[in-house]
Amino acid sequence: MKNIRRGTGSVYQGPASPNWYICYSVGGKTFRESANTKLETEAKDRLKERIGEISNGSFSGVKVKRIKVQELAADMVRDYRINGKKSLPDLEERWKLHLSPFFGHLRAVNVSTDLIARYIDRRQQEGAANATINRELAALKRMFNLATEATPPKVTRVPHVPHLAENNVRTGFLEQHQYEKLADFFSGVGLWMRSIFEVGHTYGWRVSEILNLRVKQVDFLNGIIRLETGTTKNKKGRVVKMTAKVSQLLQQCCHGKKPDDLLFTRVTVDGRHKPIVDFRDVWANGCKAAGCPDLLFHDLRRTGARNLVRAGVAAHHAAKITGHKTLSVFNRYDIIDERDIADAVDKLERHQTSTAQLLHTGTKNEKAQPARVGLSN
Repeated sequence: MKNIRRGTGSVYQGPASPNWYICYSVGGKTFRESANTKLETEAKDRLKERIGEISNGSFSGVKVKRIKVQELAADMVRDYRINGKKSLPDLEERWKLHLSPFFGHLRAVNVSTDLIARYIDRRQQEGAANATINRELAALKRMFNLATEATPPKVTRVPHVPHLAENNVRTGFLEQHQYEKLADFFSGVGLWMRSIFEVGHTYGWRVSEILNLRVKQVDFLNGIIRLETGTTKNKKGRVVKMTAKVSQLLQQCCHGKKPDDLLFTRVTVDGRHKPIVDFRDVWANGCKAAGCPDLLFHDLRRTGARNLVRAGVAAHHAAKITGHKTLSVFNRYDIIDERDIADAVDKLERHQTSTAQLLHTGTKNEKAQPARVGLSN
């Protein structure tokens, strides 16, 4: 290395490259970068530029000014892949369809609150719900946060990302008469769909948790289903007891399968068992036939929670069955509907009537008692 002057960095030539490199220190941290030149004099000029940036406070790290948002997105995707996050496909879709066309070509240092506000306005004009936009903005913020943790940091600041008010909370439930119609319809579709529907309706589990069940997770001897630790959204395992109906259906699903085989499969014309990847069309047809075309499979999660509470199961126990991490999240599912409110009012009215009758009876009895006159010794 060739020092220009103590405290002002140095220049050197790479051992396997004809290019010159510069080295300097900022706040006790050493930075090295290519000067992108084969001439020592130009490398020294580049070093002087960096020293000038440090002196006037405009220095923002190696290559920070040139890094584009698409590079930050690639780092985030890799982070999701390394950590085995199940939301990776969803993240990649949000980036490809919405975030990349707007932010991808920009340098990270140019992402401002004004630019983010324009993105929000555009997405709202396209008809996207606030909840959808929030998920996209969360991905944008996440990639900037990861960039600040890089060594050296790829960005020096994280732009302010607002959180929009979400007003699209679903309140759909599956009523008993609709359940019976759907059960009948899905029985005609096949054992796999009838069984998936029954498990979802009974326990309020997420569709991914149901579709990834293996034969070995069903214990008919003890009458339980086991969700292994790490396979659920909150990474916690769960054990539930099977109802008679669930047990009957799953015994048929397990017939002829090995322990590691998927529990729910379609049987093809040549007798092979095909994994269930998507059943949205089947679900939509069934809901239309049952008279509830707007019902989502995820609404079974809310229905399962409500049914457990109606059955007298304590909320914290019900949350463990459905897989809600906290009671606050469990309570967000608005598990009380109009019928529950009507039942509560009926109970209140019966209580008030009973109290009034007891009071009236007690008053009559007091009038019927003869008055006692005299002094006691």
